[in-house]
Amino acid sequence: MRAPLETLTDRLARTRDAVRAAGVDAMLLTPSPDLRYLLGVAATSHERLTCLVLPADGDPALVVPRLERPGLDGTPVAELGLQVADWTDADDPYRLVADLLPGRLGRVALGDAMPASHVLRLRDALPDGEQVLASPVLRELRMRKDTAEIEALAEAAATIDRVHARMGEWLAPGRTEAAAGAGITAGIVEEGHTEAAFVIVGSGPHGASPHHDVSDRVLARGDVVVVDIGGPTAAGYHSDCTRTYTIGEPGADDVAATYAVLQAAQDAAVAAVRPGATAAQVDAAAREPITEAGFGDHFIHRTGHGIGLEVHEEPYMMGGNDLVLEPGMAFSVEPGIYLPGRWGARIEDIVVVTADGVRRLNNRPRALTALPA
Repeated sequence: MRAPLETLTDRLARTRDAVRAAGVDAMLLTPSPDLRYLLGVAATSHERLTCLVLPADGDPALVVPRLERPGLDGTPVAELGLQVADWTDADDPYRLVADLLPGRLGRVALGDAMPASHVLRLRDALPDGEQVLASPVLRELRMRKDTAEIEALAEAAATIDRVHARMGEWLAPGRTEAAAGAGITAGIVEEGHTEAAFVIVGSGPHGASPHHDVSDRVLARGDVVVVDIGGPTAAGYHSDCTRTYTIGEPGADDVAATYAVLQAAQDAAVAAVRPGATAAQVDAAAREPITEAGFGDHFIHRTGHGIGLEVHEEPYMMGGNDLVLEPGMAFSVEPGIYLPGRWGARIEDIVVVTADGVRRLNNRPRALTALPA
């Protein structure tokens, strides 16, 4: 799936308006989710410069190595009417970018993930331009998803739900986290993702490390296991979903009661999502039950992050963020409780702010799930 031509045309126009309103003279974007958002092109950044040149006043252009120009065939670039300026290894592409812009520039916004090799050479080519980040301009556009983007996220969520439904195939006593992770990785692709962006299998004490990967630890009967997985679909939109499992009945006496606190916290945070609420209020709704139960020091990360063409993007659900939620904003709600040296648990769903409340995109059971031992 690619965005319709009229959608991309509108995005380019609104971005140029936003560039102008921000007091920026031009925006320069190399291959990135930002570029895919505007042009529908999933290019890859190499040592040769590919760059969208978007002046505040003037027509956009795409600078591209001549050897990569055929890769634009069948993409929306030609239909968008963009000038394509190609170059060979004998040319200076940074000078080419400068020639496509007005003579004197005040501020030039660069894509946040642009390689330093390009940033520094563009600085040399545009010595009068103050380099600033493009994200303050683009995040206002990208964090409000349109209907097609929301449905792409819903499809990604349904796809990762199918992987969680198969977890009994991989989590079993005697298998290592790494072996389970390899099976899950294959399952993520089998169920409809283009790749697995990440696979966390945190068993026993490893579950108390929120960003644990996988290891050679062997799963055992009674283990609590945190499984956090996700990846992109062909449309470019990501899934991200965490569920917590036990291998048979949990081996620790406090698991069920502690997990009940976590589940209440996740439900409260999702219930707090609505237009007009703030990101900080969603975070506070998740923390209150956990803190009241005495686990406040064991919830050690923000409650959620935006998601779309990137796994982590604006908006972020965390204390101090007074961003007012609006329809179309999509993000995770993922409180956790982590008991160092013992075990941990997390529940994560992707939600979307609707006109009158919230829509959960993930629909797998959120209760602690006991798998056969």
